[in-house]
Amino acid sequence: MKTDVPESLLIIAGQHAYPPMLAKAARAAGVRRIVVLAFKGETRREMAALAHEIHWVHLGSMRTFLDQLETTGIKQCVMVGQIAPHNLFNMRMDKLALEMYKALEFRNAHTIFGAVVEAIEKLGIEVLPGNSFMECYTPEAGQLSRRAPTEREQADIELGLRLVKGTSEFEIGQTVAIKDGIVIAVEAWEGTNQTIKRAGRVGKAGTVIVKVPKVGHDMRFDIPVVGAKTFKIMKQAKVSCLAVEAGKTILLEQEKLIALADQYGMAFVAVETDCSTIEALGK
Repeated sequence: MKTDVPESLLIIAGQHAYPPMLAKAARAAGVRRIVVLAFKGETRREMAALAHEIHWVHLGSMRTFLDQLETTGIKQCVMVGQIAPHNLFNMRMDKLALEMYKALEFRNAHTIFGAVVEAIEKLGIEVLPGNSFMECYTPEAGQLSRRAPTEREQADIELGLRLVKGTSEFEIGQTVAIKDGIVIAVEAWEGTNQTIKRAGRVGKAGTVIVKVPKVGHDMRFDIPVVGAKTFKIMKQAKVSCLAVEAGKTILLEQEKLIALADQYGMAFVAVETDCSTIEALGK
Protein backbone atom coordinates (compact mmCIF):
# COMPACT_ATOMS: atom_id res chain seq x y z
CA MET A 1 0.00 0.00 0.00
CA LYS A 2 1.60 3.26 -1.15
CA THR A 3 0.80 6.22 1.10
CA ASP A 4 0.58 9.84 -0.08
CA VAL A 5 3.14 11.75 1.96
CA PRO A 6 1.63 14.50 4.15
CA GLU A 7 3.54 17.59 5.18
CA SER A 8 2.82 16.87 8.88
CA LEU A 9 1.87 13.68 10.71
CA LEU A 10 0.52 12.84 14.15
CA ILE A 11 1.74 9.54 15.60
CA ILE A 12 -0.34 8.10 18.43
CA ALA A 13 2.30 5.81 19.91
CA GLY A 14 1.87 2.72 22.05
CA GLN A 15 4.47 0.19 23.17
CA HIS A 16 7.50 -1.51 21.67
CA ALA A 17 9.63 -0.89 18.57
CA TYR A 18 7.00 -0.27 15.94
CA PRO A 19 6.24 3.43 16.70
CA PRO A 20 9.93 4.47 16.45
CA MET A 21 10.31 2.49 13.22
CA LEU A 22 7.26 4.14 11.69
CA ALA A 23 8.48 7.60 12.74
CA LYS A 24 11.81 6.96 11.00
CA ALA A 25 10.07 5.56 7.90
CA ALA A 26 7.71 8.55 7.72
CA ARG A 27 10.61 10.98 7.97
CA ALA A 28 12.52 9.05 5.28
CA ALA A 29 9.42 9.19 3.06
CA GLY A 30 9.40 12.99 3.25
CA VAL A 31 7.16 13.91 6.19
CA ARG A 32 8.56 17.23 7.40
CA ARG A 33 6.88 17.56 10.81
CA ILE A 34 6.12 14.73 13.21
CA VAL A 35 4.14 15.25 16.41
CA VAL A 36 3.79 12.34 18.82
CA LEU A 37 1.03 11.75 21.32
CA ALA A 38 2.49 9.33 23.88
CA PHE A 39 1.01 7.37 26.78
CA LYS A 40 2.71 7.47 30.16
CA GLY A 41 3.95 4.03 31.12
CA GLU A 42 3.48 2.68 27.59
CA THR A 43 5.39 4.67 24.95
CA ARG A 44 9.17 4.44 24.62
CA ARG A 45 11.06 7.56 25.67
CA GLU A 46 13.08 7.44 22.45
CA MET A 47 10.03 8.76 20.59
CA ALA A 48 10.84 12.23 21.94
CA ALA A 49 14.05 12.33 19.87
CA LEU A 50 12.15 11.37 16.70
CA ALA A 51 9.52 14.10 16.91
CA HIS A 52 9.32 17.85 16.63
CA GLU A 53 6.88 17.77 19.55
CA ILE A 54 5.75 15.10 21.98
CA HIS A 55 2.72 15.29 24.26
CA TRP A 56 2.31 12.81 27.15
CA VAL A 57 -1.12 11.78 28.40
CA HIS A 58 -2.43 9.18 30.82
CA LEU A 59 -4.16 6.17 29.32
CA GLY A 60 -7.87 6.67 29.93
CA SER A 61 -7.76 10.49 29.86
CA MET A 62 -9.89 10.70 26.73
CA ARG A 63 -10.73 14.40 26.97
CA THR A 64 -7.07 15.40 27.33
CA PHE A 65 -6.14 12.98 24.54
CA LEU A 66 -8.61 14.54 22.09
CA ASP A 67 -7.79 18.10 23.12
CA GLN A 68 -4.07 17.48 22.54
CA LEU A 69 -4.77 16.03 19.09
CA GLU A 70 -6.93 18.97 18.09
CA THR A 71 -4.49 21.64 19.26
CA THR A 72 -1.72 20.35 16.97
CA GLY A 73 -3.72 21.40 13.90
CA ILE A 74 -2.48 18.30 12.03
CA LYS A 75 -5.12 16.57 9.92
CA GLN A 76 -3.58 13.09 9.45
CA CYS A 77 -2.50 10.59 12.07
CA VAL A 78 -1.51 6.97 12.58
CA MET A 79 -2.20 4.79 15.63
CA VAL A 80 0.67 2.34 16.17
CA GLY A 81 2.12 0.21 18.92
CA GLN A 82 0.46 -2.06 21.43
CA ILE A 83 -1.32 -1.00 24.59
CA ALA A 84 -0.70 -3.64 27.28
CA PRO A 85 -3.96 -5.66 27.41
CA HIS A 86 -4.15 -5.65 31.22
CA ASN A 87 -3.92 -1.84 31.24
CA LEU A 88 -7.17 -1.58 29.31
CA PHE A 89 -8.87 -3.23 32.29
CA ASN A 90 -6.96 -1.38 35.01
CA MET A 91 -6.75 2.18 33.67
CA ARG A 92 -8.51 5.08 35.34
CA MET A 93 -11.03 6.44 32.86
CA ASP A 94 -12.16 10.06 32.81
CA LYS A 95 -15.83 10.91 32.32
CA LEU A 96 -15.66 10.89 28.52
CA ALA A 97 -13.78 7.58 28.35
CA LEU A 98 -16.26 6.00 30.75
CA GLU A 99 -19.21 7.22 28.68
CA MET A 100 -17.66 5.84 25.50
CA TYR A 101 -16.88 2.51 27.17
CA LYS A 102 -20.38 2.07 28.61
CA ALA A 103 -21.93 2.87 25.21
CA LEU A 104 -20.29 -0.19 23.61
CA GLU A 105 -22.62 -3.15 23.24
CA PHE A 106 -19.65 -5.52 22.89
CA ARG A 107 -16.21 -4.78 24.36
CA ASN A 108 -13.17 -6.02 22.50
CA ALA A 109 -10.15 -4.52 20.74
CA HIS A 110 -12.12 -3.78 17.57
CA THR A 111 -14.98 -1.95 19.29
CA ILE A 112 -12.81 -0.08 21.84
CA PHE A 113 -10.23 1.19 19.37
CA GLY A 114 -12.92 1.65 16.72
CA ALA A 115 -14.69 4.07 19.08
CA VAL A 116 -11.41 5.94 19.59
CA VAL A 117 -10.94 6.23 15.81
CA GLU A 118 -14.49 7.55 15.43
CA ALA A 119 -13.84 10.20 18.08
CA ILE A 120 -10.61 11.26 16.36
CA GLU A 121 -12.26 11.51 12.95
CA LYS A 122 -15.02 13.70 14.40
CA LEU A 123 -12.24 16.25 14.95
CA GLY A 124 -11.57 16.26 11.21
CA ILE A 125 -8.41 14.18 11.58
CA GLU A 126 -7.93 11.31 9.12
CA VAL A 127 -6.65 8.09 10.67
CA LEU A 128 -4.29 6.45 8.18
CA PRO A 129 -3.62 2.69 8.07
CA GLY A 130 -1.06 1.69 10.67
CA ASN A 131 1.20 0.20 7.99
CA SER A 132 1.54 3.52 6.15
CA PHE A 133 5.13 4.26 5.04
CA MET A 134 6.13 0.69 5.96
CA GLU A 135 6.02 -1.00 2.56
CA CYS A 136 9.61 -2.22 2.81
CA TYR A 137 8.80 -4.08 6.04
CA THR A 138 5.92 -6.05 4.53
CA PRO A 139 6.78 -9.44 2.98
CA GLU A 140 5.64 -10.59 -0.42
CA ALA A 141 4.01 -14.00 -0.73
CA GLY A 142 6.40 -16.92 -0.71
CA GLN A 143 8.89 -18.96 1.27
CA LEU A 144 11.10 -16.78 3.48
CA SER A 145 13.23 -19.40 5.24
CA ARG A 146 15.55 -21.96 3.69
CA ARG A 147 13.29 -24.78 4.80
CA ALA A 148 9.84 -25.11 3.22
CA PRO A 149 6.88 -26.35 5.27
CA THR A 150 6.46 -30.10 5.30
CA GLU A 151 3.25 -31.63 3.97
CA ARG A 152 1.96 -31.91 7.54
CA GLU A 153 2.87 -28.29 8.34
CA GLN A 154 1.23 -27.05 5.12
CA ALA A 155 -2.00 -28.83 6.07
CA ASP A 156 -1.86 -27.20 9.50
CA ILE A 157 -1.29 -23.76 7.90
CA GLU A 158 -4.39 -24.22 5.77
CA LEU A 159 -6.46 -25.24 8.80
CA GLY A 160 -5.14 -22.22 10.69
CA LEU A 161 -6.15 -19.86 7.89
CA ARG A 162 -9.66 -21.30 7.83
CA LEU A 163 -9.89 -20.96 11.60
CA VAL A 164 -8.77 -17.32 11.77
CA LYS A 165 -10.91 -16.17 8.88
CA GLY A 166 -13.87 -18.28 9.98
CA THR A 167 -13.99 -16.89 13.53
CA SER A 168 -13.48 -13.22 12.62
CA GLU A 169 -16.86 -12.12 13.92
CA PHE A 170 -15.90 -13.21 17.45
CA GLU A 171 -12.82 -10.95 17.60
CA ILE A 172 -10.53 -13.88 18.37
CA GLY A 173 -7.90 -15.51 16.24
CA GLN A 174 -5.17 -13.51 14.49
CA THR A 175 -2.75 -16.02 16.02
CA VAL A 176 -3.64 -19.71 16.17
CA ALA A 177 -1.58 -22.81 16.96
CA ILE A 178 -2.20 -26.08 15.12
CA LYS A 179 -0.51 -29.48 15.33
CA ASP A 180 -1.40 -32.53 13.28
CA GLY A 181 -4.78 -31.04 12.43
CA ILE A 182 -5.60 -30.32 16.10
CA VAL A 183 -6.29 -26.75 17.28
CA ILE A 184 -3.89 -26.23 20.19
CA ALA A 185 -4.45 -22.56 21.04
CA VAL A 186 -6.39 -19.55 19.77
CA GLU A 187 -5.38 -15.99 20.64
CA ALA A 188 -7.86 -14.12 22.77
CA TRP A 189 -7.11 -10.97 24.78
CA GLU A 190 -3.63 -12.04 25.94
CA GLY A 191 -1.76 -11.37 22.68
CA THR A 192 0.46 -13.35 20.33
CA ASN A 193 3.40 -14.15 22.57
CA GLN A 194 1.31 -15.45 25.45
CA THR A 195 -0.69 -17.58 23.00
CA ILE A 196 2.53 -19.13 21.68
CA LYS A 197 3.76 -19.86 25.22
CA ARG A 198 0.46 -21.58 25.99
CA ALA A 199 0.68 -23.55 22.74
CA GLY A 200 4.18 -24.72 23.65
CA ARG A 201 2.98 -26.10 26.97
CA VAL A 202 0.14 -28.00 25.31
CA GLY A 203 1.36 -28.94 21.83
CA LYS A 204 5.05 -29.43 22.58
CA ALA A 205 7.47 -29.75 19.63
CA GLY A 206 6.21 -29.35 16.07
CA THR A 207 3.40 -26.85 16.58
CA VAL A 208 2.54 -24.58 13.62
CA ILE A 209 1.73 -20.91 14.26
CA VAL A 210 -0.48 -18.97 11.85
CA LYS A 211 -0.70 -15.19 12.38
CA VAL A 212 -2.98 -13.35 9.94
CA PRO A 213 -5.55 -10.53 10.14
CA LYS A 214 -9.19 -11.46 10.45
CA VAL A 215 -11.80 -10.77 7.76
CA GLY A 216 -12.69 -7.06 7.86
CA HIS A 217 -9.58 -6.33 9.93
CA ASP A 218 -9.24 -2.58 10.57
CA MET A 219 -5.69 -1.73 9.59
CA ARG A 220 -6.02 1.73 11.15
CA PHE A 221 -5.40 0.49 14.68
CA ASP A 222 -4.33 -3.14 14.72
CA ILE A 223 -1.38 -4.09 12.55
CA PRO A 224 -0.02 -7.64 12.79
CA VAL A 225 3.65 -7.27 13.75
CA VAL A 226 6.31 -9.94 14.22
CA GLY A 227 9.69 -9.28 15.78
CA ALA A 228 12.69 -11.12 17.20
CA LYS A 229 11.05 -11.55 20.62
CA THR A 230 8.26 -13.59 19.05
CA PHE A 231 10.80 -15.81 17.28
CA LYS A 232 12.68 -16.44 20.52
CA ILE A 233 9.42 -17.38 22.24
CA MET A 234 8.61 -19.72 19.35
CA LYS A 235 12.00 -21.38 19.81
CA GLN A 236 11.29 -21.91 23.52
CA ALA A 237 7.86 -23.33 22.61
CA LYS A 238 9.49 -25.64 20.01
CA VAL A 239 7.37 -24.22 17.17
CA SER A 240 8.34 -25.72 13.81
CA CYS A 241 6.62 -23.34 11.37
CA LEU A 242 5.29 -19.78 11.17
CA ALA A 243 2.91 -18.47 8.51
CA VAL A 244 2.03 -14.76 8.20
CA GLU A 245 -0.06 -12.87 5.67
CA ALA A 246 1.75 -11.30 2.74
CA GLY A 247 1.23 -7.56 2.37
CA LYS A 248 -0.49 -7.17 5.75
CA THR A 249 2.14 -8.16 8.33
CA ILE A 250 5.02 -5.98 9.48
CA LEU A 251 8.28 -7.86 9.98
CA LEU A 252 10.63 -5.97 12.28
CA GLU A 253 14.17 -6.52 10.99
CA GLN A 254 13.06 -9.01 8.32
CA GLU A 255 16.56 -10.27 7.49
CA LYS A 256 17.21 -10.98 11.17
CA LEU A 257 13.92 -12.87 11.48
CA ILE A 258 14.73 -15.01 8.44
CA ALA A 259 18.18 -15.73 9.92
CA LEU A 260 16.57 -16.76 13.21
CA ALA A 261 14.13 -19.06 11.39
CA ASP A 262 17.04 -20.72 9.62
CA GLN A 263 19.05 -20.95 12.83
CA TYR A 264 16.12 -22.63 14.59
CA GLY A 265 15.32 -24.93 11.65
CA MET A 266 11.91 -23.32 11.37
CA ALA A 267 9.81 -22.99 8.21
CA PHE A 268 8.73 -19.36 7.66
CA VAL A 269 6.30 -18.37 4.92
CA ALA A 270 4.13 -15.44 3.84
CA VAL A 271 0.78 -16.46 2.39
CA GLU A 272 -1.98 -14.73 0.47
CA THR A 273 -5.46 -15.07 1.98
CA ASP A 274 -8.00 -13.55 -0.38
CA CYS A 275 -11.59 -14.78 -0.20
CA SER A 276 -11.23 -17.25 -3.07
CA THR A 277 -8.21 -18.82 -1.35
CA ILE A 278 -10.11 -19.28 1.92
CA GLU A 279 -13.13 -20.75 0.12
CA ALA A 280 -10.87 -23.22 -1.68
CA LEU A 281 -9.23 -24.27 1.58
CA GLY A 282 -12.60 -25.00 3.08
CA LYS A 283 -13.54 -27.52 0.40
